[in-house]
This record gives sequence, structure tokens and C-alpha cells, in this order.
Amino acid sequence: MLGGLLRSVFPLSPMICLMGFFPSVSTSMLAYSGTTETTLKLVRLRTEYKENPLGIDIRKPRLSWEIQSDGRGVRQSAYQVRVARSEPDPRSARGILWDSGRVNSDESIHRTYEGPPLRTGQRYYWQVRVWDGSGTVSDWSAPAYWEVGLLEPSDWQADWIEPDLPEDVSKPGPVPMLRKAFRVNGAVERARAYVTSHGLYEMYLNGRRVGDQLFTPGWTSYKKRLQYETYDVTNLLKSGDNAAGALLGNGWYRGNLAWEGHRNIYGDRLALLMQIRITYQGGREEVILTDLSWKATTGPILLSEIYDGETYDARLEKVGWTMPGFEDAQWSGVKIANYGKDTLIAPAGPPVRKIEEVRAVRILRTPAGDTVFDMGQNMVGWVRLRAQGTAGTAVTLRHAEVLDKQGNFYTENLRAAKQTVRYTLRGGGVEIFEPHFTFQGFRYVAVDGYPGELTPESLTGIVIHSAISPSSEFETSNPLINQLQHNIIWGQKGNFLDVPTDCPQRDERLGWTGDAQVFSRTAAFNMDVAGFFTKWLKDVAADQYENGSVPYVIPDVLTRPNNPAAGSSAWADAAVIIPWTLYLSYGDKRILEEQYNSMAKWVEYMRKRAGGDYIWDGDFHFGDWLAFATTRSDYPGATTGKDFIATAFFAHSTDLLQRVALVLGKQDDAARYAELFSKIKSAFRREFVTETGRVAENTQTAYALALQFDLLPEDLRPLAAKRLAQEVRERKHLTTGFVGASYLCPVLSRYGYLDEAYLLLNREEYPSWLYPVKQGATTIWERWDGQKPDGSFQDKGMNSFNHYAYGAIGDWMYRVMAGIEIDPAAPGYKHILIQPQPGGGFSSVKASHQMMYGKVSSAWTIKDGSFELAVEVPANTRATVRLPKAELGKVSESGKALSEGDGIVSRQDGDSVVAEIASGSYRFAYAMSKPALSDSK
Repeated sequence: MLGGLLRSVFPLSPMICLMGFFPSVSTSMLAYSGTTETTLKLVRLRTEYKENPLGIDIRKPRLSWEIQSDGRGVRQSAYQVRVARSEPDPRSARGILWDSGRVNSDESIHRTYEGPPLRTGQRYYWQVRVWDGSGTVSDWSAPAYWEVGLLEPSDWQADWIEPDLPEDVSKPGPVPMLRKAFRVNGAVERARAYVTSHGLYEMYLNGRRVGDQLFTPGWTSYKKRLQYETYDVTNLLKSGDNAAGALLGNGWYRGNLAWEGHRNIYGDRLALLMQIRITYQGGREEVILTDLSWKATTGPILLSEIYDGETYDARLEKVGWTMPGFEDAQWSGVKIANYGKDTLIAPAGPPVRKIEEVRAVRILRTPAGDTVFDMGQNMVGWVRLRAQGTAGTAVTLRHAEVLDKQGNFYTENLRAAKQTVRYTLRGGGVEIFEPHFTFQGFRYVAVDGYPGELTPESLTGIVIHSAISPSSEFETSNPLINQLQHNIIWGQKGNFLDVPTDCPQRDERLGWTGDAQVFSRTAAFNMDVAGFFTKWLKDVAADQYENGSVPYVIPDVLTRPNNPAAGSSAWADAAVIIPWTLYLSYGDKRILEEQYNSMAKWVEYMRKRAGGDYIWDGDFHFGDWLAFATTRSDYPGATTGKDFIATAFFAHSTDLLQRVALVLGKQDDAARYAELFSKIKSAFRREFVTETGRVAENTQTAYALALQFDLLPEDLRPLAAKRLAQEVRERKHLTTGFVGASYLCPVLSRYGYLDEAYLLLNREEYPSWLYPVKQGATTIWERWDGQKPDGSFQDKGMNSFNHYAYGAIGDWMYRVMAGIEIDPAAPGYKHILIQPQPGGGFSSVKASHQMMYGKVSSAWTIKDGSFELAVEVPANTRATVRLPKAELGKVSESGKALSEGDGIVSRQDGDSVVAEIASGSYRFAYAMSKPALSDSK
């Protein structure tokens, strides 16, 4: 139990004062009263963002915990962590390997292990306890653990093996099967399998699948970073005869990627590397390895390609091939391959898994005669087929996102991707089939050749994506906006499949940097993407060119010999923007340290390309990709100059880099990049801004970038914002593309044009965020008008219906509508800003966000002019709440006058009331004052 009362909170961040939100508040002004005893529980113990991770290779892992409490004003004043090699006895300190001792600190995330060097394969248990603000200590937490993988290349005793089978590597072919029989000589205490491959693999032991991870070992810059997985296989082994088996798929390693039949990008031979370390009862150890004793053949998987789908003939199955005693005398052998092991790494991010199942909402017959299952949701994964028929019956499943305006199956937007699964029945009973090394992006499935009557149980949709846990909820009084949020979430699900892809259906599915950059802040609201982006950013650095340029896609599969792709502004800036986003969202300073060289190399590349006038022109850039265009003669389009966009992002990344340098204590670098930023701003103003606040091409994107990145003199910013708002009012719609859309509403609301921002959000006609919703979309479209009002489609060459970039509006919805915001001076939501901005005809908005410290929530309603705001602030954090259109003397909190509120310091600030609160649950209520006339009227 935690006794005592919290008597002070942390000083208000100076960044907030600098940003003009609130004046500083003395900690002596804040005191707390209430119950004298509060329950305190330590939960969600994580090591490097993971709960009880198996097989990590970080030598000084960071530890985080969450404090749960039912009281107000609960904060941590000190902590103590202890680590042991065996599960500790809470009543004793015996066997402790490292004890931090009492550390006087309120930090409860990213605490670094400082004990003796970690050992390969060893499991480490840890516990934490904390002291509250009055000095009362909690109980020790329940033990958590992390387990170390293989830390050194020399820890790998196994050989790389390749199946010694004839094959034509220039085209897709059968999937190799590898097996080995071995004996286990005694009772097994503990067993770990360490596995990786060239290509993708599925591993089996004694007839059972090892692990539930999919598409292992994932997609990285294979020649520089190849992941291996660690599996606990203790319960899969038995004393006596055993057998191991593996399937090898082409995957990203040597399958078709991008266009023009481009394949064998990383190599033209599949390979397996595996070792199982067995610890017997009594301590004796044995290692089972990939070596020349393995056998190889092919079987029922005749083709399995990411773009094209899978062809499976169940009549060719080799029953029992992963079981001991199987006769493999006719199988071929394997070859030892001389590949290094110094690039092998443990995964930093989450694996891909099956996440949920979807049942069809209807079975229809199209005018063209196709039988089609409508899954009701544009999803990514595959369908599980259930069928019964005679041997040799072939069932074909084709996948599509949409039906055309006649109601027929539409696949032209898939380009060369076939997205087709063919299954030939073995006969003799009910057969259930799921593909292995392919995935599809689809809502509709056309079924041909099915034996018997199709029912909803014949096909089941299997949704797969990286196992990133949901971290937020968002709901409003407008069902269309709720559907938009649904679409944003499903766009993220479908495209966060080991790397942040652009689309999951056509012959692309690549890690486009621009899409990831604009969506990263929204992504961090929706789901826990810390590990996901940490992994991907390491590949950004790995594939970055020596000159500092960042390829368009990561991992880089578009570069051709002697023709390296130069970095495009807003795309390559992901190298700077995403690490900064992770730092703000998760308080992760280490990601800045690890990515700093990459960030600096990109900024230096831009400096060289811009030259002495600091204007970056002349190079290729994607620009404001897919910006609105029309055939109207008086408004031909919303084209924003590429040199304008490039120079703006040159400035923005330089500004962020100087902030990063300050965080890391690199004072000289910070001064240098601050000076560079100043020079770019001066050049930008000289080149693109008039004395009356007109910006460049006078487009919405031009104004949004100039204002968002603080590139204008302060006296011109209100004028430029006024011009932007006037442009929005005149057009009554957005004109932005991938680059501008993410900044448009944030800039409008930042400069007081909230009505215009809500106008854009609420618009239902093309172009708008809600136009696809009104068209029945269940994900975010690549184009504003992917399907036109008359039912026809945009250009089939580039028209994805699951393309998350425009979902970046979700960030504004969380931060402005619900009002949940980060204080940059207290990253990771240590200090939370809750500042909802009602408008747009909404009567309610509620959102919650699971952060590193716990859950924060903001839920407001307006009824008959009365405003209520319910706020939840997790323990060990504090918040500043801004109540709009409020008068200090008329606000109540939990039924009492605000001045009597428990642990609240409040004041009037213009037409708002500002309340400083500590952790706990609060409910504010008042009659809203009449809004002042805005400049937008």
C-alpha cells in the first residue's frame, strides 16, 4: 500500500512557456489533499519495449514499468531495480546479480541495465519497486525477464545449408523442403532454437509448427542486417527419436519485387541456418545443427510468391515428413554455403502474426458470372479454405479490392500482381488450407472450381500484420468521422507488415519513405510502433548511400548498378523526422543517438545539393505527390514547386537536427545547425515570400509548409495564415497531395482558423477525407478520387485502395479534436497537454492513448451550451488542461468549484481556463461563454 500525500509536482516545462501556452507555475503553488492511503501497483514491465522478450542482443537493455494507482497526485520519487539469473525470491536478496540501489528519480521508462556483461543464451529476471512522493515504498513487482540471444558470430556453430536441387532461378518454382532426424539422449530441461534463412522459412519439430511468427526472418537490408529468431522448443522435443523440418520460400530475398520482372535481388539460392541448443536435466548440453546430414526435396507447394499467390497440390504432400521415422532415402542432399554470420541480428521489432479472423458478409454472383465472397473489409492476409471433394479437384481463389460500377470483379489496379491461390484437393475428407509465403490485399474473393455448395464457412479471412498492439481509441458524435478513423486503423494494419509498405495488393508493396514519414505521428497514436520503426530505421541507415542520400524505398530494392536513386525531399526526410517522432512519442533518447549519424548525413547531403544560395533546385523530387488537379481553365491544379518543397524540408530537417543535437548534448553541432537553419530561412524568404505574406505558388501546400516549419518572419505569419484560410474558404476543399495534407489542418487550427480546418474534415464531396467514406471505403485510398462518383476508376497504373498516407489527418484528430498533445520539453507524455478544440458541429469527442506511463484519456461533450470534459492522467505524469470558452468562477470539477478541486491550480487565460493537474481522474463542467467573432467570418 502507498501511504501519504503528494506535496509537489515537477516544474512546468520551459518549452511550454517558450511556445506561448502558459506561464511558468511554481511547484509551491500545487498541493494535494485527499485520501491518506492509495493502492499502488507496478505492471507492464518491459525490456526494450517488449514484455519478457526471448532472444535479444542489446548488451545494456532498457527497462520500463507502469505505475497503476486509484488515487490522485501519485508520482515516483525513487526506484530500485534488481536483476538475477534465476527467478528471485521476493523475501530474499540472495542470488541478485545487479542491484541499482535506491535511485532518486521520477523516471520510470528506459532505465538502463548497468550490471555485469550479459551472456549468450542466459535468461535474466528483474523486479522493480518505487517510492512515492512522501517516501513510502511499494512492494516489489512480480518478476519479469529477458533472455539473451546469440551475441557473437562465434556463438553460431551451425553451417549455412542450401538444398542440392535442380532449379531455374530465373522464375518461380517449387518450395524446397528440408529435414533432419536426430536423437535426444535424456530428459530435456531447456531447449532453444535459433533460426534464420535466405528467403523465408517455416520450421517444424516432430510434426508441430515452431512458433507463430510469419514471414520470418522478416525483411531487412539482407546483405548488411539479417534477423534470426529465438524459439523456446523445450516442449516440442522428446527423449529418443526426433525430427526437424523446414520450408523455404522465395519471399523478398529472391522473389519478384517492384517491376520489370526484377527478382533475385539479394541472391539466387535459398539457404537455412539453424541450431538447437538442448540443456538436459543435470546440466549437460548438446547442439543440433544445420549440416550435411540434412536432406532436401520438393513437395506440394509448386509456387509461392508475394505478388502472385500460391499454387498447392495436396496430392503431392509427404505425410509425416517432419516426424521421426519418415523414409527420406530418396531425398536429395544439401550443400554447405560459405556465408558469413557477422550480419546476424536479433529482431528489434515485433514479428508478423495472424491477428484476427473475418467472416464474409455476403456471397454474390456478379453480372459477369463470378461467384464472389465479400469480406466486408479491405484487409491484408489470406483466406482459409475449407472444402471436400474428389482428388484432383482444383479450387482457384482470386483477390481484389473493389468491384467495378457494373458490379464485376476488378483487378486491373493490381498491375502485374496475380494475387491468385490455387489448391488441388487430395480427396478423402474435409481439407483445410492456408497459403505459406504469400499475402493478399483484398476485400473480395472470386471462387472457381469449388466442389459442392459454397457457404460462409467455406472461406475465412485471416488478417495478418506486424504484432503492434493498439494503443488508442477514438470516437466522435459523427459516424462518418468514426468510419474515417476505422479506415485509418485498417490502412495501418494492412501496410505495417514488417516494413511500412505503400500498398499491400499490387506489384509494389515497398517501404516507401515518404508515406512512412507523413504518417509516423498518426501511427504512433494508433499503435505501439516504437519497436517497429526502430527496426526499420536501422535499415534506413544501412541502405543510406555514402554521400548521405536516402533511397526512395527501404529496404532499397530500386537501386540499379551505376544508377543510385537520389534522395527526394519529404521522402528521404523520414531519416530525420521519424526518429524525432519516436523521441517525442516514447521518450526514446537512444533512437536519436543511434540514428544521429544518419540524420546528419542526410542534412549534409541537402546542404551540398542546395549549394551556396541554400535553395535546393535542379534534382528530382516527388513533390506534393497526387495533389488535387482539375480541368477547370481558371484553376488548372494545385502544383507546388518542387524546389519550394525541397528547400522547405531542407530547413525543417536542419531545424530538427539542431534540436536533436541539443538533446544529445552536442552543443557545437547544435550551434552549427541553428546557424544553417537561419541561413536557409533567409534564403527561403528571399526566394519564395513577398513582403505582404504571399508564398510562392499561392497553394495550400506552400502555405502549410512555410507556416508549419516556421520559415516566415513572425510579422508575416498571420498574413500568410490569413491567405491560407481565405484560399480554403474560397475553394471549400483541400488541394494538397501526400506532402501538404498532413500539415494543412494543423496549420489552420494553430493560427486560429479552426472553422476552416473543420470545414475540410467534414467535407463529404470530392476531394476530401470523407468522400471515400461516402463511397463505401473501409481503408484509406491512394488517390482522393480512386473511384469517381460515376463508379469509374482513376488511372489503373496507380490506384491503390489501401494506401495510408492521407490517413495522417488522424494525428490532428487526436491532438486538436480530442486535445491530447505532447510537451516537447517532457517527451513521452511525461507532461501531457490536454487542450481540446471543439467545433465542426461535433457534440462529443472521446479518445484515449496508451503511452509508456499508462493511459491518458480526454472525453468531452457539449449539450445545450454546457461543456463537460473527463480527463484521466496516469500515475507519475502530470497534465496542463486548457478549457475552451470558460470563465474561472463558473467551472466545476467533480461537482465542486474548481477553486476547491483536489490538487488543482487554475487560472484564467483569455477566453480559456488553464488547470494544472497531477495524475488521477477529473471531470470539468461549465456553461461555455459565447465565442468571439473570428477572423474567418
